[in-house]
Amino acid sequence: MHNLIFFGPPGSGKGTQALRVAEKFRFIHLSTGDVFRREIAVRSPLGMKVKDVIDRGELVPDSLLIELIGDFILKYQTAQGFVFDGFPRTLPQAEALDSILKVHRSEVTCALLLEVKEEELIRRLVNRAREEGRSDDTEEVIEKRLVLYHQHTKPLTDYYTSSGKLEVVHGIGDIEDIFRNLCKTINKRIKAEFR
Repeated sequence: MHNLIFFGPPGSGKGTQALRVAEKFRFIHLSTGDVFRREIAVRSPLGMKVKDVIDRGELVPDSLLIELIGDFILKYQTAQGFVFDGFPRTLPQAEALDSILKVHRSEVTCALLLEVKEEELIRRLVNRAREEGRSDDTEEVIEKRLVLYHQHTKPLTDYYTSSGKLEVVHGIGDIEDIFRNLCKTINKRIKAEFR
């Protein structure tokens, strides 16, 4: 089982690319937001716990998030691979994911970081906010989100660099070119596992 982690700042295009990669490699796309919505929709016990937290306006705690991810992997344990989109976001989550995968005799194949310059991210996010009519997404709010992202992601970048799993992919340019570069990088990692 191959496990790809996609991370990158808001506006980097990771969601779009993660979906495309999952489709191309026939891996299961795992976005925590989608999993939350699905579990809430089917009113599973875990989904109801998550709903209570969200209804109170709180962040879903790591313990609940990790339980949800563990259940999801168990449900699809015969899958060829997973594309983790937006998870892990913190070092404790990355360590918990490693433990979950170990139970399934698997590990992270690679962590793909979509790198985009800050000015470009702000431009993209401001445009997206305008197009979607989101007046709350001002340049100032976006800059704060980026600062938070960098604070949480630095330890993750170090973690995956130290284990030799990090792959930085340039996230500016044509969507197709970025996708091709991601696929080349993933193919190299997958082939390396069988040497």
